[in-house]
Amino acid sequence: MIPVVVRNVVTEAQGVVRLVLGSEDGSALPAFEAGAHIDLHLPSGLTRQYSLCRLPADAQYYEIAVLKDPQSRGGSAEVHRVKIGDALSVSAPKNHFPLMQTKRHSLLIAGGIGVTPMLPMAQQLQKVGLPFDFHYCAKSPETAAFSNALENSSFADKMHFHYSQVASSGRMDVTRILSQHLADSELYICGPADFINYVLLQANRLGWPEARLHREFFAAPALGDEVSENTAFKVKIHSTGEVFDVEADQSIFEVLDENGVFLAVSCESGVCGTCQTGVIEGIPDHRDVFLTDQEHAQGKLVMPCCSRSKTPILELDL
Repeated sequence: MIPVVVRNVVTEAQGVVRLVLGSEDGSALPAFEAGAHIDLHLPSGLTRQYSLCRLPADAQYYEIAVLKDPQSRGGSAEVHRVKIGDALSVSAPKNHFPLMQTKRHSLLIAGGIGVTPMLPMAQQLQKVGLPFDFHYCAKSPETAAFSNALENSSFADKMHFHYSQVASSGRMDVTRILSQHLADSELYICGPADFINYVLLQANRLGWPEARLHREFFAAPALGDEVSENTAFKVKIHSTGEVFDVEADQSIFEVLDENGVFLAVSCESGVCGTCQTGVIEGIPDHRDVFLTDQEHAQGKLVMPCCSRSKTPILELDL
C-alpha cells in the first residue's frame, strides 16, 4: 500500500466529488496509462476501486472522482466524508481497461460517472493525434462530472453530450452512432451495468467484432434468470493436488482463503479482474462481467471471487 494525503476535495457535479491524492513526501507516485484504476483503502477498512480520472500533470498526484451512490455499501459515502489533509493509502495503478495499440478510430461512450476512465483516454488520444469521438450520456449538465472541462478541452470538437432530461439534447441514438462506426472503430464503454449491456447488445446485433468491444463495469449487474442455482462442487489445486469442497453458500475464493491458498482479490464481484485464474480441467460457471463472451466460451479462465463450476471438479492453475 502507498500512503497518500488528500490534497484537495472538489465538487464536480451533483453527488460527485473529486479527490486529489498526493504522495506523503512529494515524491513521484507510480506511473499509469489511460484506463487504469487504483484500490483506495479507507479509514474504516473498506477497499474500493476507482478509475484515475486524469492523466497526471504532476507525478506526485492521483485524481479520482466518486459518485455518492444511494445504494452504497459504505464506500462512496465514506469517500464523500473525506477532508483535505486526511491520510489514506492506495495500491499501485492496475489497468484492465487499456487503449488498444492501434491507429484505428476510437469510439468512447460514457454513462454518468463512467466518464472517469474515458477522460484520460481522450487526453491520451488527443496527445498522440489519433482519431476519436467521445459521447457522454447523463441526465443533465448539473449531474455530469467534468462537463465544463470537457466542453472547453482541447478535444471539445470531438465531444457529443446527450442529456436525457434536456429536451434540446435527448438520449443518444445508440444504433445510429454504432452503425456509423462499425467498420472503422474500437469501442470503449463505461457506466452503469444496464447502460453498458444495452450498448453491447446493440453492437452485437449490428455485427461488431467481439475483439473491438472494450468495457469496464463499476459494479456487477444483477444476475438474470438464466443463472443456475448454486450447487456444491470441488476445487482442485493443480500444483499440489489438494482438493477442497466448495459448498453452495461459499465462493471458491472463500474456500481457498480458509485453506491457506493465497489468491489476490479486490472487488469480490467479478468486475475488476484481479483474481483471474487459469482453468486446467472442468467447466466454469461464469458469474463475472470482466471476461468477454468469447473468453467465457473458451473456459480457460475463471474469476474465483464470484464464479462457480458446472462440473463436479474444477481444477485451477494454482
